[in-house]
Amino acid sequence: MGKRTPLYDLHLRFGARMVEFSGWEMPVQYTSILDEHRAVRTDVGMFDVSHMGEIEVSGPDSFSFLQHLLTNDLARLRPGRALYTLMTDDRGGTLDDLLVYQLGDDRFWLVVNAANREADVAWLRDHIEGAGVTVTDRSDDVALLAVQGPRAADRLEQLGLLVGSLRPFSFTSARFQEGEIMVSRTGYTGEDGFELYTDGETARKLFEALQALGVTPCGLGARDTLRLEACLPLYGQELRRDVTPLEASLAPFVKFDKGDFIGREALLSQAEAGPSRRLVGVEMADRAIPRTGYAVFRGEQRVGEITSGTLSPTLERPIGLALVNASAAAVGETLEVEIRGKRHVARVVPIPFYRRPKVSSSSAKEE
Repeated sequence: MGKRTPLYDLHLRFGARMVEFSGWEMPVQYTSILDEHRAVRTDVGMFDVSHMGEIEVSGPDSFSFLQHLLTNDLARLRPGRALYTLMTDDRGGTLDDLLVYQLGDDRFWLVVNAANREADVAWLRDHIEGAGVTVTDRSDDVALLAVQGPRAADRLEQLGLLVGSLRPFSFTSARFQEGEIMVSRTGYTGEDGFELYTDGETARKLFEALQALGVTPCGLGARDTLRLEACLPLYGQELRRDVTPLEASLAPFVKFDKGDFIGREALLSQAEAGPSRRLVGVEMADRAIPRTGYAVFRGEQRVGEITSGTLSPTLERPIGLALVNASAAAVGETLEVEIRGKRHVARVVPIPFYRRPKVSSSSAKEE
């Protein structure tokens, strides 16, 4: 039996189908993935993502410590702001992708992938030099709700959370009944939305109150199709230790000019030579659906593999992300995906597949 979030019994009450995910029992869907996906694209949905890890890094040397471990430039932060970044090893391999919140002058929160939480904490602690940094795993004390969709701000304001003026990748403190909440305008769906960090009891009250307002509970299935349409990477698929951020088309989040960081030399060499592989978007010519691990060919040469794929609910056609040889990565390139022993034609297309029309979009990434 996996770990359970504080909302586990609410998921059962609302009819969720539960699955194991990264060691947790999580809802994969409540009604249907298609309905939940469309609710987020057109109205508002909510996700229990309390399995994510929250790591606090504090102390007088915390800024320089994190600046050395992460690829993005934390000098762009200030208290009340967040950014997306990656953590790499000496060879430039991706250890994790994460959000960094600056809580104060010498206090930061890292929000990491559930499967990487323990390894990330160990990596951070292994690189502490001196007494100016403390690394504290807060994950067991934090519940996290994501409220996503074009009407997310309206629903939260109906609960008295005044978040409409909050800028993307900014956060603020709020209260709901007796509970303290940190609300950030971030998400993992390609829609406008918010992530609410709080204690377990307050998360339960928020979930019930939002459901009473008509907010659709959504599971991991819709979360995956939404993030795939928006081309937001999933660790373990698009990102792995044997894949660099440059290969994963995440070069905007690698800031070579900020100074030294772990992996900089290897990544700079790769940037100068050009990555030998690239993550691209593919669209199938027929209704065959590409799935993770399926081989990709150009002619008789295997040139890569699918990292994620689905039948896009928004576009109503099969799409996928593929890690392929750089020579096969040009937009317009014709490739083939081997599906159950038969090859199906696919075309490399511009990404993201879906981009919401409003300028104030808050995907999970910001340079």
